[in-house]
Amino acid sequence: MALLRLLLELRDELGIVLSVVHFNHNLRGTESDADERFVAQLAGRHDLELHCDRGDVAKHADLQRLSSEAAARQLRYRYFQRLMEKERLNCVATGHTLDDQAETVLLRMVRGAGTRGLAGIYPELTYPNSLDKRSIFAQPTHRQAIVESTLSESTFSDSMFPQLLVSGSQFSVIRPLLRTGRTQLEAYLREIGQDWREDSSNRDLRHARNRVRHGIVPRLQRTLNPKVKEVLAETAEIARSEEEYWQQEVQRLLPGVWEVGTRTLIGLEVLPLALRRRVVRVAGESLGLRLEFRHVEEILGITSDSSAVTVLPQGWVVSRTRDKHGLQFKLREGMEEIPDYEYVLSVPGVVQAPEAGTWFEAAIVPGDAEPGYNPDHVFDPELLQKELTVRNWRPGDRFWPAHSKSQKKVKELLQECKLAAAERRLWPVVASGREIVWLRGFPAPARLRPRKGAKAALVIQEYSKA
Repeated sequence: MALLRLLLELRDELGIVLSVVHFNHNLRGTESDADERFVAQLAGRHDLELHCDRGDVAKHADLQRLSSEAAARQLRYRYFQRLMEKERLNCVATGHTLDDQAETVLLRMVRGAGTRGLAGIYPELTYPNSLDKRSIFAQPTHRQAIVESTLSESTFSDSMFPQLLVSGSQFSVIRPLLRTGRTQLEAYLREIGQDWREDSSNRDLRHARNRVRHGIVPRLQRTLNPKVKEVLAETAEIARSEEEYWQQEVQRLLPGVWEVGTRTLIGLEVLPLALRRRVVRVAGESLGLRLEFRHVEEILGITSDSSAVTVLPQGWVVSRTRDKHGLQFKLREGMEEIPDYEYVLSVPGVVQAPEAGTWFEAAIVPGDAEPGYNPDHVFDPELLQKELTVRNWRPGDRFWPAHSKSQKKVKELLQECKLAAAERRLWPVVASGREIVWLRGFPAPARLRPRKGAKAALVIQEYSKA
């Protein structure tokens, strides 16, 4: 609410056109609906276009095995992206505050994180062009303090309020209030006479963030440091800068120490420990491995005169090369590497997947034409992204075929089909983001089917071009 009111005051100065986006998570019944009405009335009062949608977060969390917070974020951001892809808006500004940043850093710290995790919430997700930034209020009010801190050079990079020129499906999100505390924003809203809504679930102490917000942070403020939120937010800013530097340094060094063809690391001994750890982690990521700290330490612990082998997830091992001068990643004996392939399938569009032996087409058809197609391959286009991915299945992939009680591992579904090992490794799936929405030979998930009376449907087909 504070973000919206501030941007209303700044829109002429910034040269932006504002609209309001509201996503109803349907988690709090009538309270959620009341929030939606409140936002709609406010948008109408200020003559702003309103984009509004809702989703069943509880169901999505259960299907995807996510926390309610993660499921809500996923559905909300999918809606943002759909609006951007339809060119209804070019950038989304969210109201994350300094308090949110401090809580995020503290949660990641206690769960275990390096500088990548401690970087917290990023102030921007894309880097468009800049706009002029100036303080425009003369009176020394809460409003002036917030606006000046929001627009100051020290707060954000020049791209915090971008010119709204975003092409394709690029996703631009900014957090202009990330250095502003909640109490300061509440004071601003009281000063201008603006009400706001409080989410009752923010008081539910079953959620870890709420225990941090209402218990741990206030206790730290009382007993250790009254400025602990600011300190944690500064830690995030330092970590972001450190992470940016180290990423650049690793990319500079990587070609000289990582032999892609042989999957071998060489010359690690001359590097500082911090760089050795990062290089090992990046090498693992290039093979699809997300290494934990203990894995990295075990790899680095393989000495030149040791014959030990470090066992990693997904069947990988690391051992010394024969000349003892390098560390080599290999698949365990008896395991074969999956010949991964991956292609972008635009909606609508066609793409060839030679490894699968077919072409794939995503076609938009009228909703009343949908009964003429195999229902196993028909989807609601509003529930999928505008760019899909055709690829072979990977370990850990899950799929929920229609008429099944729950998700199953793709590996288990294919084992039931009695396929030859070589054929099974190349078996194609279609993904929307991280979710598998289509699996050859299986009916599409029931929840992704077109709704009754839908104006359009999306059909995924595969065929031989010849």
